[in-house]
Amino acid sequence: MDYSRIFKPDSVAIIGASRDETKRGFRAVSTLLEERYEGAIYPVNPREKRILGLRCYPSVLAVKEKIDLALITLPADKVLNAVYECGEKGVAGVIIIAGGFGEIGNLGKSKEVELVETAKKYGMRIIGPNTSGFINVGINLDLVGIKDVPKGKIALLTQSGNIALHMITEAKLKSMSGFSYYVGVGNEADLQFYEYLKFFADDPDTNTILMYVEGLRNGREFLKQAYNTTLKKPVVMLKSGRSSSGKMAVGSHTGALAGISEVARNAFRRVGIINIEKSEELFPVAESLSSLPPIKNNNVAVLADGGGHATISADTLTDLGVNIPVLSAETQKKLKAILPNNANVSNPVDVAGGTDSDPGVFAECAKILISDPNVGGILIAGLFGGYGIRFAEKLKFAEEDAAHRMGKMVEKYKKPIVLQSLYNFAKPHSLDLLRYYGIPVYDSLDIACKVISSLSAYGIYLDSYHKKTNFVMKWGAKARKKGEKIIEKAYLDKRNVLLEHEAKELLKEHKIVVKSEKVVKSADEAVNFSKGKPLGVALKIVSPDILHKSDAGGVKLNLKTEDEIRNGFNEIIENAGKYKFEPDIRGVLVSEMVRPGTEVIIGTKFDDQFGPVIMFGIGGILVEVVKDVSFRVLPIQKYEANRMISEIKSSPILDGVRGQPQVDKKALVNLLVTVSDIVEAYPQIREMDLNPVILREDGFDIVDARIILNEP
Repeated sequence: MDYSRIFKPDSVAIIGASRDETKRGFRAVSTLLEERYEGAIYPVNPREKRILGLRCYPSVLAVKEKIDLALITLPADKVLNAVYECGEKGVAGVIIIAGGFGEIGNLGKSKEVELVETAKKYGMRIIGPNTSGFINVGINLDLVGIKDVPKGKIALLTQSGNIALHMITEAKLKSMSGFSYYVGVGNEADLQFYEYLKFFADDPDTNTILMYVEGLRNGREFLKQAYNTTLKKPVVMLKSGRSSSGKMAVGSHTGALAGISEVARNAFRRVGIINIEKSEELFPVAESLSSLPPIKNNNVAVLADGGGHATISADTLTDLGVNIPVLSAETQKKLKAILPNNANVSNPVDVAGGTDSDPGVFAECAKILISDPNVGGILIAGLFGGYGIRFAEKLKFAEEDAAHRMGKMVEKYKKPIVLQSLYNFAKPHSLDLLRYYGIPVYDSLDIACKVISSLSAYGIYLDSYHKKTNFVMKWGAKARKKGEKIIEKAYLDKRNVLLEHEAKELLKEHKIVVKSEKVVKSADEAVNFSKGKPLGVALKIVSPDILHKSDAGGVKLNLKTEDEIRNGFNEIIENAGKYKFEPDIRGVLVSEMVRPGTEVIIGTKFDDQFGPVIMFGIGGILVEVVKDVSFRVLPIQKYEANRMISEIKSSPILDGVRGQPQVDKKALVNLLVTVSDIVEAYPQIREMDLNPVILREDGFDIVDARIILNEP
């Protein structure tokens, strides 16, 4: 697909063009003329001859010239015919403004499907429906109606016209940054977020992508593309729908799958996307990533002209995961030479009045800090920009000179400087000079710190990019014949759940060690199997009709004597009969008891947005109460397995506490990766639950295993 015909069109048709100034069809034509769009404009309306001096056509089919892009401003019930005519004409793409499709329910979804199927017949693509429109700022193509969009290098993708207006207004009022494109993604009926990422990844007019997302139609394809895009340019995202009420609002607005879970948040972080939680942080973070180099080592120096700003900055950055290192002796020596004796020069640096009579000292301090090899970036906080206002007007010239010097430092050292100023509201020229050099300036210290942490997060990602997986599932590549036969046997038995011993057999096929066990038909067999097992045995009912064995009284533990085993066997069989009428009992599983250790859970499931995901956490009977777990989209490698382990709050327990030995983390990592391989090997697996897994210093034991299959 030649996306350039859609995003950089030489000609545009306005279907539903109007002479009524209140109609979208009028505003679209008038905006294109006012903004001096560089291409050809073809208004389409069978009832009009001319609109705003342009010839009006009864249909796109009446236009002899080539049409690249069409904006359809018609009501929902007239859109399908317009799409058909555009296809016949050979239009590359259409933008559908109207709502009343997938966002309203099943009837609207069926109409949406019909639109997409019609477009596909002609190789034509759809933006929307239910979209606010599209803007290419570089060629003055405005099909939204927002005038004077500032030009820059940020591509804006949103599912909310109001969010787009907010971002554009903020850029106008508070920044020298601007936009290359705006796309109102709408319902994603055809063109989806990942396809826009693909285009903007290679677009020379774009260096940062800013996204407001309510729902993703195809989460895994999005991750695959983001994995490639973020290596070339940063992607900043605000994902709404975290709360139950938020999900309801999103669902009514776009009709797309909503909500952000820990699965999504970790997945986005893993492909280098900068996650934003607050709307006021969205544009500042995108702006900074667009104009500044990333922080390469997560080490930041704070430079402030007051102890309060210095301390708050250091605390906030630390909370955000940024390192505030103690400065080297050489750097501290240089700072002491130009600052008062009471200045703090360790980091955060408090100039302690050393800049009151000469704000140029800020530039001297910044130069000392930015030239330190251990410093990756600088946050300046406090009065800079206001010295000419607070102290003496003549100081504004020194501030402007300092701004020039700091701006050139960013370019020379390839390290970012971010500034928070109490006097940003006054719009002094010195702060505009900083913005000219790409140094962003903020009123809020919290936002400035968030910007710094985002620059650091992107730098960390670029440094570890090679350790990440690309989310491509090589289905069946590592499957084994015996494993396939185990699954096939369950399907032939009209089951979509593997019995516990079958699940463990599948694990053993992939070199996962499981304690010896046997399905027996009698108490005598159980007794014979238990001989020579000093820790005793566990008995569990084996029945496709009884999945929750404990609830049915189908589990007996720590049985050592012959009488205990016989009585336990008989009780389990009796309990099964009481639990369910005439259950299909295949026998009793006799398993060797295992030594105690730390209980964890490893599980997999199929996520609606991203496909197979894996979970790790503290296990046992309290797993659903404690909820101390971490998630990853599959497949994973050792790098991500290690990160999963370190992320849970109870991770220190695995390192050994109160005299307990450290567990075998290497074995645990290998187990997580092997579980990932198993899910990839058998696409029939929908869920897997290993709980508990007993971790010890010399390996692990899988006490229980459950595998649920997709319907055959």
